[in-house]
Amino acid sequence: MVKRLILVLGDQLSTSLSALREADKAEDIIVMAEVADEAAYVGHHPKKIALIFSAMRHFAAALRQEGWQVAYSRLDEDGTSSSIVAELLRRGEEYGTTKVIATRPGEWRLIEALEDAPLDITLLPDDRSIASLEEFNAWAEGRKQLRMEYFYRDMRRKTGLMMDGDQPAGGKWNYDHDNRKPASADLLRSAPMQFTPDEITEEVLDLVEERFGKNFGTLRPFWFAVTRTQALRALDHFVKNLLEGFGDFQDAMLQGDRFLHHSVLSPYINLGLLSPLEVCQRVEEKWKEGTVPINAAEGFIRQIIGWREYVRGIYFREGPDYTTRNALGHTRDLPGMYWGGETRMNCIAHAVAQTKEEAYAHHIQRLMVTGNFALLAGIDPHQVHEWYLSVYADAYEWVEAPNTVGMSQFADDGIIASKPYVSSGNYIDRMSDYCKSCAYKVKDKTGEDACPFNLLYWDFLMRHREKFSNNPRMGQMYRTWDRMDEKRRYAVLQGAGRFLKKMDAGEIV
Repeated sequence: MVKRLILVLGDQLSTSLSALREADKAEDIIVMAEVADEAAYVGHHPKKIALIFSAMRHFAAALRQEGWQVAYSRLDEDGTSSSIVAELLRRGEEYGTTKVIATRPGEWRLIEALEDAPLDITLLPDDRSIASLEEFNAWAEGRKQLRMEYFYRDMRRKTGLMMDGDQPAGGKWNYDHDNRKPASADLLRSAPMQFTPDEITEEVLDLVEERFGKNFGTLRPFWFAVTRTQALRALDHFVKNLLEGFGDFQDAMLQGDRFLHHSVLSPYINLGLLSPLEVCQRVEEKWKEGTVPINAAEGFIRQIIGWREYVRGIYFREGPDYTTRNALGHTRDLPGMYWGGETRMNCIAHAVAQTKEEAYAHHIQRLMVTGNFALLAGIDPHQVHEWYLSVYADAYEWVEAPNTVGMSQFADDGIIASKPYVSSGNYIDRMSDYCKSCAYKVKDKTGEDACPFNLLYWDFLMRHREKFSNNPRMGQMYRTWDRMDEKRRYAVLQGAGRFLKKMDAGEIV
Protein backbone atom coordinates (compact mmCIF):
# COMPACT_ATOMS: atom_id res chain seq x y z
CA MET A 1 0.00 0.00 0.00
CA VAL A 2 1.22 3.47 -0.88
CA LYS A 3 0.89 5.74 2.11
CA ARG A 4 1.63 9.16 0.59
CA LEU A 5 2.71 10.98 -2.54
CA ILE A 6 5.91 13.01 -2.17
CA LEU A 7 5.95 15.90 -4.64
CA VAL A 8 9.34 17.05 -5.97
CA LEU A 9 9.24 20.06 -8.27
CA GLY A 10 11.69 20.96 -11.00
CA ASP A 11 13.55 23.50 -8.89
CA GLN A 12 13.70 21.23 -5.82
CA LEU A 13 16.37 18.80 -6.99
CA SER A 14 18.05 18.40 -3.61
CA THR A 15 18.32 15.19 -1.63
CA SER A 16 18.10 17.35 1.51
CA LEU A 17 14.62 18.59 0.51
CA SER A 18 12.27 18.78 3.48
CA ALA A 19 9.63 16.65 1.70
CA LEU A 20 12.18 13.89 1.07
CA ARG A 21 13.34 13.96 4.67
CA GLU A 22 9.77 13.25 5.76
CA ALA A 23 9.31 10.43 3.27
CA ASP A 24 9.51 6.67 3.75
CA LYS A 25 11.18 4.67 0.97
CA ALA A 26 9.08 1.61 1.76
CA GLU A 27 5.65 3.25 1.77
CA ASP A 28 5.75 6.52 -0.18
CA ILE A 29 5.88 7.34 -3.89
CA ILE A 30 7.85 10.30 -5.20
CA VAL A 31 5.92 12.20 -7.86
CA MET A 32 7.79 14.23 -10.46
CA ALA A 33 6.13 15.60 -13.57
CA GLU A 34 6.91 17.58 -16.70
CA VAL A 35 3.61 19.40 -17.21
CA ALA A 36 2.49 21.86 -19.87
CA ASP A 37 1.32 24.53 -17.44
CA GLU A 38 4.76 24.87 -15.87
CA ALA A 39 6.56 24.76 -19.21
CA ALA A 40 4.38 27.38 -20.84
CA TYR A 41 2.92 29.84 -18.29
CA VAL A 42 5.40 32.27 -19.81
CA GLY A 43 7.35 31.72 -23.02
CA HIS A 44 10.40 30.17 -21.38
CA HIS A 45 13.71 30.08 -23.23
CA PRO A 46 14.14 26.60 -24.80
CA LYS A 47 17.46 26.17 -22.97
CA LYS A 48 15.72 26.85 -19.65
CA ILE A 49 13.06 24.22 -20.32
CA ALA A 50 15.68 21.72 -21.44
CA LEU A 51 17.83 22.40 -18.37
CA ILE A 52 14.94 21.79 -15.99
CA PHE A 53 13.58 18.69 -17.74
CA SER A 54 17.00 17.09 -18.13
CA ALA A 55 17.99 17.83 -14.53
CA MET A 56 14.64 16.40 -13.37
CA ARG A 57 15.14 13.18 -15.34
CA HIS A 58 18.66 12.75 -14.04
CA PHE A 59 17.52 13.45 -10.47
CA ALA A 60 14.71 10.89 -10.76
CA ALA A 61 17.21 8.30 -11.97
CA ALA A 62 19.50 9.07 -9.01
CA LEU A 63 16.59 8.70 -6.58
CA ARG A 64 15.70 5.30 -8.04
CA GLN A 65 19.31 4.19 -7.62
CA GLU A 66 19.02 5.14 -3.94
CA GLY A 67 15.99 2.88 -3.55
CA TRP A 68 13.14 5.36 -3.92
CA GLN A 69 9.94 4.58 -5.79
CA VAL A 70 9.49 7.34 -8.36
CA ALA A 71 6.43 8.01 -10.49
CA TYR A 72 7.84 10.24 -13.23
CA SER A 73 5.63 11.75 -15.94
CA ARG A 74 7.18 12.99 -19.17
CA LEU A 75 5.61 15.82 -21.11
CA ASP A 76 5.18 13.68 -24.24
CA GLU A 77 3.75 10.60 -22.48
CA ASP A 78 0.11 9.65 -22.98
CA GLY A 79 -1.87 10.42 -19.86
CA THR A 80 0.39 13.13 -18.43
CA SER A 81 -1.79 15.89 -17.01
CA SER A 82 -1.40 19.56 -17.89
CA SER A 83 -0.83 20.80 -14.32
CA ILE A 84 0.93 19.74 -11.12
CA VAL A 85 -2.34 19.47 -9.21
CA ALA A 86 -4.00 17.39 -11.92
CA GLU A 87 -0.99 15.10 -11.99
CA LEU A 88 -1.17 14.64 -8.21
CA LEU A 89 -4.86 13.76 -8.52
CA ARG A 90 -4.06 11.25 -11.27
CA ARG A 91 -1.28 9.62 -9.26
CA GLY A 92 -3.43 9.67 -6.13
CA GLU A 93 -6.14 7.73 -7.91
CA GLU A 94 -3.56 5.34 -9.36
CA TYR A 95 -1.98 4.57 -6.00
CA GLY A 96 -5.05 4.90 -3.80
CA THR A 97 -4.10 7.87 -1.62
CA THR A 98 -5.06 11.52 -1.18
CA LYS A 99 -2.18 12.35 1.14
CA VAL A 100 0.60 14.52 -0.29
CA ILE A 101 3.76 15.92 1.24
CA ALA A 102 5.39 18.80 -0.60
CA THR A 103 8.03 21.40 0.05
CA ARG A 104 6.62 24.89 -0.35
CA PRO A 105 7.05 26.05 -3.96
CA GLY A 106 8.94 29.21 -4.91
CA GLU A 107 6.06 30.92 -6.69
CA TRP A 108 2.80 32.19 -5.26
CA ARG A 109 0.66 30.86 -8.12
CA LEU A 110 1.79 27.29 -7.41
CA ILE A 111 1.48 27.65 -3.65
CA GLU A 112 -2.11 28.81 -4.11
CA ALA A 113 -2.87 25.99 -6.56
CA LEU A 114 -1.65 23.36 -4.07
CA GLU A 115 -3.47 24.96 -1.15
CA ASP A 116 -6.73 24.93 -3.16
CA ALA A 117 -6.31 21.34 -4.40
CA PRO A 118 -8.84 18.68 -3.26
CA LEU A 119 -6.08 16.68 -1.60
CA ASP A 120 -4.72 16.23 1.90
CA ILE A 121 -1.54 18.25 1.29
CA THR A 122 1.09 19.04 3.88
CA LEU A 123 3.30 21.95 2.76
CA LEU A 124 6.67 21.92 4.50
CA PRO A 125 9.02 24.94 4.66
CA ASP A 126 11.78 25.08 2.08
CA ASP A 127 14.71 25.17 4.48
CA ARG A 128 17.44 24.97 1.86
CA SER A 129 17.93 28.73 2.18
CA ILE A 130 20.12 30.27 4.85
CA ALA A 131 17.37 32.44 6.36
CA SER A 132 13.88 31.10 7.02
CA LEU A 133 10.96 33.28 6.02
CA GLU A 134 10.11 33.68 9.70
CA GLU A 135 13.67 34.84 10.37
CA PHE A 136 13.51 37.39 7.55
CA ASN A 137 10.13 38.72 8.72
CA ALA A 138 11.46 39.08 12.26
CA TRP A 139 14.42 41.06 10.92
CA ALA A 140 12.12 43.26 8.79
CA GLU A 141 9.52 43.92 11.47
CA GLY A 142 9.44 47.56 12.55
CA ARG A 143 12.12 48.76 10.13
CA LYS A 144 11.32 51.84 8.07
CA GLN A 145 13.64 50.68 5.29
CA LEU A 146 14.54 47.10 4.42
CA ARG A 147 18.06 47.62 3.16
CA MET A 148 19.97 44.54 2.07
CA GLU A 149 23.28 45.64 3.59
CA TYR A 150 22.05 45.28 7.17
CA PHE A 151 20.36 41.96 6.50
CA TYR A 152 23.58 40.74 4.88
CA ARG A 153 25.57 41.55 8.01
CA ASP A 154 23.20 39.42 10.07
CA MET A 155 23.68 36.55 7.60
CA ARG A 156 27.46 36.89 7.93
CA ARG A 157 27.09 36.66 11.71
CA LYS A 158 24.74 33.69 11.43
CA THR A 159 26.92 31.67 9.05
CA GLY A 160 30.28 32.82 10.38
CA LEU A 161 31.46 33.32 6.79
CA MET A 162 34.48 35.61 6.57
CA MET A 163 34.11 36.65 10.20
CA ASP A 164 36.78 37.38 12.79
CA GLY A 165 34.85 36.83 15.98
CA ASP A 166 32.03 39.37 15.93
CA GLN A 167 33.74 41.54 13.32
CA PRO A 168 34.05 41.15 9.55
CA ALA A 169 37.33 39.80 8.24
CA GLY A 170 39.56 42.61 7.04
CA GLY A 171 37.68 45.17 9.11
CA LYS A 172 35.01 45.98 6.49
CA TRP A 173 31.66 44.38 5.71
CA ASN A 174 31.63 45.39 2.10
CA TYR A 175 34.38 45.76 -0.53
CA ASP A 176 32.09 46.81 -3.36
CA HIS A 177 34.08 50.00 -3.93
CA ASP A 178 36.94 47.83 -5.19
CA ASN A 179 34.72 45.86 -7.57
CA ARG A 180 34.04 48.36 -10.35
CA LYS A 181 36.96 47.97 -12.74
CA PRO A 182 36.45 47.77 -16.50
CA ALA A 183 37.90 44.66 -18.11
CA SER A 184 40.28 44.36 -21.01
CA ALA A 185 40.24 41.52 -23.48
CA ASP A 186 42.22 38.54 -22.19
CA LEU A 187 42.37 35.48 -24.39
CA LEU A 188 43.72 33.43 -21.46
CA ARG A 189 40.64 33.98 -19.30
CA SER A 190 38.89 30.68 -18.66
CA ALA A 191 35.23 30.17 -19.56
CA PRO A 192 32.69 28.55 -17.23
CA MET A 193 32.79 24.77 -17.41
CA GLN A 194 30.65 23.34 -20.20
CA PHE A 195 29.24 19.83 -20.51
CA THR A 196 28.45 17.60 -23.48
CA PRO A 197 24.82 16.40 -23.46
CA ASP A 198 24.37 12.71 -22.69
CA GLU A 199 21.64 10.45 -24.07
CA ILE A 200 19.03 11.66 -21.57
CA THR A 201 19.74 15.30 -22.35
CA GLU A 202 19.72 14.70 -26.11
CA GLU A 203 16.28 13.13 -25.78
CA VAL A 204 15.09 16.18 -23.86
CA LEU A 205 16.58 18.52 -26.45
CA ASP A 206 14.64 16.77 -29.20
CA LEU A 207 11.42 17.09 -27.19
CA VAL A 208 12.00 20.79 -26.45
CA GLU A 209 12.88 21.49 -30.06
CA GLU A 210 9.63 19.89 -31.18
CA ARG A 211 7.36 21.52 -28.57
CA PHE A 212 9.04 24.85 -27.86
CA GLY A 213 11.22 25.49 -30.88
CA LYS A 214 9.39 28.73 -31.71
CA ASN A 215 10.05 30.26 -28.28
CA PHE A 216 12.58 33.08 -28.07
CA GLY A 217 16.02 31.54 -27.63
CA THR A 218 18.55 29.23 -29.22
CA LEU A 219 18.40 25.64 -27.96
CA ARG A 220 21.66 24.23 -29.30
CA PRO A 221 24.50 24.08 -28.47
CA PHE A 222 23.45 23.12 -24.94
CA TRP A 223 26.18 22.96 -22.31
CA PHE A 224 24.62 23.40 -18.86
CA ALA A 225 25.29 20.97 -16.01
CA VAL A 226 22.27 18.71 -15.40
CA THR A 227 23.44 16.65 -12.41
CA ARG A 228 24.84 17.45 -8.99
CA THR A 229 28.16 15.85 -9.94
CA GLN A 230 28.47 18.14 -12.95
CA ALA A 231 27.39 21.18 -10.93
CA LEU A 232 30.08 20.42 -8.34
CA ARG A 233 32.65 20.25 -11.13
CA ALA A 234 31.45 23.64 -12.39
CA LEU A 235 31.83 25.05 -8.88
CA ASP A 236 35.33 23.61 -8.58
CA HIS A 237 36.30 25.09 -11.94
CA PHE A 238 35.04 28.53 -10.91
CA VAL A 239 36.84 28.75 -7.58
CA LYS A 240 40.10 27.50 -9.10
CA ASN A 241 40.13 29.49 -12.33
CA LEU A 242 37.80 32.48 -12.23
CA LEU A 243 37.10 33.56 -8.66
CA GLU A 244 40.37 35.48 -8.27
CA GLY A 245 39.25 38.15 -10.74
CA PHE A 246 35.56 38.08 -9.88
CA GLY A 247 35.65 41.00 -7.47
CA ASP A 248 37.56 43.43 -9.65
CA PHE A 249 35.59 42.75 -12.82
CA GLN A 250 32.13 41.64 -11.69
CA ASP A 251 30.52 44.79 -13.15
CA ALA A 252 32.50 44.78 -16.41
CA MET A 253 31.11 43.98 -19.86
CA LEU A 254 32.97 42.97 -23.02
CA GLN A 255 31.62 42.29 -26.51
CA GLY A 256 34.03 39.42 -27.03
CA ASP A 257 33.66 37.73 -23.63
CA ARG A 258 30.17 36.91 -22.45
CA PHE A 259 31.14 35.42 -19.09
CA LEU A 260 34.31 37.18 -17.92
CA HIS A 261 34.91 36.02 -14.32
CA HIS A 262 31.30 35.12 -13.55
CA SER A 263 30.53 31.68 -12.18
CA VAL A 264 27.27 30.89 -14.05
CA LEU A 265 26.36 28.82 -10.99
CA SER A 266 23.00 30.49 -10.33
CA PRO A 267 21.07 28.06 -12.57
CA TYR A 268 22.41 25.15 -10.51
CA ILE A 269 21.82 26.80 -7.12
CA ASN A 270 18.27 27.75 -8.09
CA LEU A 271 17.53 24.22 -9.35
CA GLY A 272 18.75 22.74 -6.07
CA LEU A 273 21.80 20.94 -7.48
CA LEU A 274 24.06 23.11 -5.30
CA SER A 275 23.26 24.59 -1.91
CA PRO A 276 23.95 28.30 -1.37
CA LEU A 277 25.92 27.65 1.80
CA GLU A 278 28.25 25.02 0.31
CA VAL A 279 29.06 27.34 -2.59
CA CYS A 280 29.94 30.17 -0.19
CA GLN A 281 32.02 27.85 1.97
CA ARG A 282 34.09 26.81 -1.06
CA VAL A 283 34.70 30.46 -1.89
CA GLU A 284 35.69 31.20 1.70
CA GLU A 285 38.14 28.26 1.61
CA LYS A 286 39.94 29.76 -1.38
CA TRP A 287 40.21 33.11 0.39
CA LYS A 288 41.56 31.43 3.55
CA GLU A 289 44.14 29.63 1.41
CA GLY A 290 45.32 33.02 0.22
CA THR A 291 44.66 32.26 -3.46
CA VAL A 292 41.91 34.85 -3.96
CA PRO A 293 41.69 38.42 -2.65
CA ILE A 294 39.20 39.46 0.00
CA ASN A 295 37.17 41.68 -2.33
CA ALA A 296 36.54 38.72 -4.68
CA ALA A 297 35.42 36.35 -1.94
CA GLU A 298 33.33 38.92 -0.08
CA GLY A 299 31.70 40.22 -3.25
CA PHE A 300 30.65 36.75 -4.34
CA ILE A 301 29.42 35.67 -0.91
CA ARG A 302 27.41 38.89 -0.59
CA GLN A 303 25.53 38.11 -3.78
CA ILE A 304 24.37 34.80 -2.30
CA ILE A 305 23.88 35.10 1.46
CA GLY A 306 23.09 38.79 1.14
CA TRP A 307 21.23 39.60 -2.04
CA ARG A 308 19.78 36.18 -2.95
CA GLU A 309 18.46 35.57 0.56
CA TYR A 310 17.18 39.13 0.84
CA VAL A 311 15.10 39.07 -2.36
CA ARG A 312 13.58 35.73 -1.34
CA GLY A 313 12.43 37.30 1.89
CA ILE A 314 11.03 40.34 0.09
CA TYR A 315 9.08 38.21 -2.41
CA PHE A 316 7.29 36.17 0.20
CA ARG A 317 6.82 39.08 2.60
CA GLU A 318 5.21 41.31 -0.04
CA GLY A 319 2.71 38.70 -1.25
CA PRO A 320 1.15 37.53 -4.53
CA ASP A 321 0.42 41.01 -5.91
CA TYR A 322 4.07 42.07 -5.93
CA THR A 323 4.54 41.37 -9.65
CA THR A 324 1.67 43.71 -10.58
CA ARG A 325 3.05 46.82 -8.90
CA ASN A 326 3.72 49.90 -10.99
CA ALA A 327 4.60 52.79 -8.71
CA LEU A 328 5.79 55.02 -11.56
CA GLY A 329 2.77 54.39 -13.78
CA HIS A 330 4.80 53.15 -16.75
CA THR A 331 2.68 51.73 -19.58
CA ARG A 332 4.82 51.61 -22.73
CA ASP A 333 4.97 48.20 -24.43
CA LEU A 334 8.22 46.25 -24.43
CA PRO A 335 9.85 47.00 -27.80
CA GLY A 336 10.75 44.36 -30.34
CA MET A 337 14.48 44.77 -29.76
CA TYR A 338 14.06 42.76 -26.53
CA TRP A 339 12.98 39.82 -28.69
CA GLY A 340 15.87 40.14 -31.11
CA GLY A 341 14.52 42.92 -33.29
CA GLU A 342 17.06 45.16 -34.97
CA THR A 343 18.43 48.09 -32.99
CA ARG A 344 21.21 50.63 -33.48
CA MET A 345 22.05 50.48 -29.75
CA ASN A 346 25.06 48.19 -29.56
CA CYS A 347 24.76 47.49 -25.82
CA ILE A 348 21.14 46.36 -26.12
CA ALA A 349 21.91 44.33 -29.25
CA HIS A 350 24.76 42.48 -27.51
CA ALA A 351 22.88 41.87 -24.26
CA VAL A 352 19.82 40.53 -26.09
CA ALA A 353 21.86 38.42 -28.54
CA GLN A 354 23.74 36.86 -25.64
CA THR A 355 20.48 36.26 -23.80
CA LYS A 356 18.96 34.62 -26.86
CA GLU A 357 21.92 32.31 -27.41
CA GLU A 358 22.94 31.51 -23.83
CA ALA A 359 19.80 32.03 -21.67
CA TYR A 360 22.27 33.96 -19.52
CA ALA A 361 23.53 37.50 -18.98
CA HIS A 362 25.25 38.72 -15.84
CA HIS A 363 23.74 41.11 -13.31
CA ILE A 364 25.09 44.37 -14.77
CA GLN A 365 23.88 43.52 -18.28
CA ARG A 366 20.46 42.86 -16.77
CA LEU A 367 20.37 45.85 -14.42
CA MET A 368 22.27 48.60 -16.23
CA VAL A 369 21.63 47.77 -19.90
CA THR A 370 18.26 46.10 -20.53
CA GLY A 371 16.78 47.08 -17.16
CA ASN A 372 18.11 50.63 -17.22
CA PHE A 373 16.73 51.22 -20.69
CA ALA A 374 13.30 49.81 -19.80
CA LEU A 375 13.05 52.08 -16.78
CA LEU A 376 14.24 55.18 -18.63
CA ALA A 377 11.83 54.52 -21.50
CA GLY A 378 8.84 53.99 -19.21
CA ILE A 379 8.09 50.40 -20.18
CA ASP A 380 5.34 48.52 -18.35
CA PRO A 381 7.16 46.78 -15.45
CA HIS A 382 4.94 43.69 -15.66
CA GLN A 383 6.02 43.15 -19.26
CA VAL A 384 9.63 43.65 -18.20
CA HIS A 385 9.12 41.14 -15.37
CA GLU A 386 7.66 38.52 -17.70
CA TRP A 387 10.54 39.02 -20.15
CA TYR A 388 13.19 38.38 -17.50
CA LEU A 389 11.23 35.42 -16.15
CA SER A 390 11.04 33.97 -19.65
CA VAL A 391 14.53 34.42 -21.04
CA TYR A 392 16.98 33.44 -18.29
CA ALA A 393 17.83 29.91 -17.21
CA ASP A 394 18.17 30.93 -13.56
CA ALA A 395 14.88 32.88 -13.43
CA TYR A 396 12.26 31.71 -10.95
CA GLU A 397 9.68 34.20 -9.77
CA TRP A 398 10.85 34.36 -6.13
CA VAL A 399 14.29 35.56 -7.20
CA GLU A 400 13.50 37.27 -10.50
CA ALA A 401 10.51 39.42 -9.49
CA PRO A 402 12.18 41.43 -6.70
CA ASN A 403 15.22 41.97 -8.88
CA THR A 404 13.03 43.27 -11.73
CA VAL A 405 10.00 44.89 -10.10
CA GLY A 406 12.00 46.31 -7.20
CA MET A 407 15.68 46.74 -7.99
CA SER A 408 15.51 47.30 -11.74
CA GLN A 409 12.17 49.05 -12.36
CA PHE A 410 11.46 50.77 -9.02
CA ALA A 411 7.87 49.59 -9.45
CA ASP A 412 7.61 48.66 -5.76
CA ASP A 413 8.06 52.32 -4.78
CA GLY A 414 11.40 51.89 -3.05
CA ILE A 415 10.96 48.76 -0.93
CA ILE A 416 14.24 47.41 -2.30
CA ALA A 417 16.07 50.37 -3.84
CA SER A 418 16.56 53.75 -2.19
CA LYS A 419 16.55 55.38 -5.64
CA PRO A 420 15.92 54.27 -9.23
CA TYR A 421 18.88 52.51 -10.85
CA VAL A 422 19.16 54.80 -13.86
CA SER A 423 22.21 56.13 -15.62
CA SER A 424 23.22 57.88 -18.80
CA GLY A 425 25.46 56.28 -21.39
CA ASN A 426 28.56 57.26 -19.41
CA TYR A 427 28.21 54.30 -17.05
CA ILE A 428 27.97 51.79 -19.89
CA ASP A 429 30.92 53.45 -21.63
CA ARG A 430 33.01 53.26 -18.46
CA MET A 431 32.24 49.60 -17.72
CA SER A 432 32.22 48.13 -21.24
CA ASP A 433 33.54 48.33 -24.79
CA TYR A 434 30.03 48.43 -26.27
CA CYS A 435 30.06 52.15 -27.03
CA LYS A 436 33.12 51.98 -29.28
CA SER A 437 31.18 50.03 -31.90
CA CYS A 438 27.81 51.77 -31.53
CA ALA A 439 25.97 53.75 -34.21
CA TYR A 440 25.22 56.35 -31.53
CA LYS A 441 27.86 58.55 -29.93
CA VAL A 442 28.02 58.26 -26.17
CA LYS A 443 29.80 61.60 -25.85
CA ASP A 444 26.99 63.41 -27.69
CA LYS A 445 24.40 64.83 -25.30
CA THR A 446 21.99 66.12 -27.95
CA GLY A 447 21.37 65.61 -31.66
CA GLU A 448 20.44 62.70 -33.90
CA ASP A 449 23.55 60.70 -32.99
CA ALA A 450 23.32 61.24 -29.22
CA CYS A 451 23.28 58.08 -27.14
CA PRO A 452 19.61 57.34 -26.28
CA PHE A 453 20.59 56.71 -22.67
CA ASN A 454 21.82 60.32 -22.45
CA LEU A 455 18.51 61.68 -23.72
CA LEU A 456 16.23 59.34 -21.82
CA TYR A 457 18.08 59.79 -18.54
CA TRP A 458 17.07 63.43 -18.28
CA ASP A 459 13.64 62.77 -19.74
CA PHE A 460 13.02 60.21 -16.98
CA LEU A 461 14.15 62.61 -14.28
CA MET A 462 11.88 65.36 -15.58
CA ARG A 463 8.85 63.08 -15.92
CA HIS A 464 9.26 62.06 -12.29
CA ARG A 465 10.64 65.27 -10.82
CA GLU A 466 7.86 65.66 -8.29
CA LYS A 467 8.56 62.20 -6.92
CA PHE A 468 12.35 62.23 -6.84
CA SER A 469 13.56 65.82 -6.50
CA ASN A 470 13.64 65.55 -2.72
CA ASN A 471 15.42 62.20 -2.74
CA PRO A 472 18.79 62.92 -1.03
CA ARG A 473 20.59 60.66 -3.51
CA MET A 474 19.11 62.42 -6.55
CA GLY A 475 18.96 66.10 -5.61
CA GLN A 476 22.34 66.84 -7.18
CA MET A 477 21.14 65.66 -10.60
CA TYR A 478 18.15 68.00 -10.49
CA ARG A 479 20.43 70.89 -9.54
CA THR A 480 22.65 69.99 -12.51
CA TRP A 481 19.62 70.09 -14.80
CA ASP A 482 18.53 73.45 -13.45
CA ARG A 483 21.98 74.93 -14.18
CA MET A 484 21.92 73.57 -17.72
CA ASP A 485 21.52 75.97 -20.65
CA GLU A 486 17.85 76.28 -21.57
CA LYS A 487 18.48 75.50 -25.25
CA ARG A 488 20.28 72.31 -24.31
CA ARG A 489 17.46 71.26 -21.97
CA TYR A 490 14.95 71.81 -24.76
CA ALA A 491 17.08 69.83 -27.23
CA VAL A 492 17.45 66.93 -24.77
CA LEU A 493 13.71 66.60 -24.13
CA GLN A 494 12.84 67.02 -27.80
CA GLY A 495 15.39 64.38 -28.72
CA ALA A 496 14.03 61.96 -26.13
CA GLY A 497 10.51 62.54 -27.40
CA ARG A 498 11.51 61.86 -31.01
CA PHE A 499 13.34 58.69 -30.00
CA LEU A 500 10.39 57.30 -28.02
CA LYS A 501 7.94 58.18 -30.79
CA LYS A 502 10.05 56.25 -33.31
CA MET A 503 10.38 53.31 -30.93
CA ASP A 504 6.62 53.23 -30.32
CA ALA A 505 6.01 53.25 -34.05
CA GLY A 506 8.17 50.15 -34.44
CA GLU A 507 10.96 51.92 -36.26
CA ILE A 508 14.56 50.83 -35.80
CA VAL A 509 16.15 52.87 -33.02
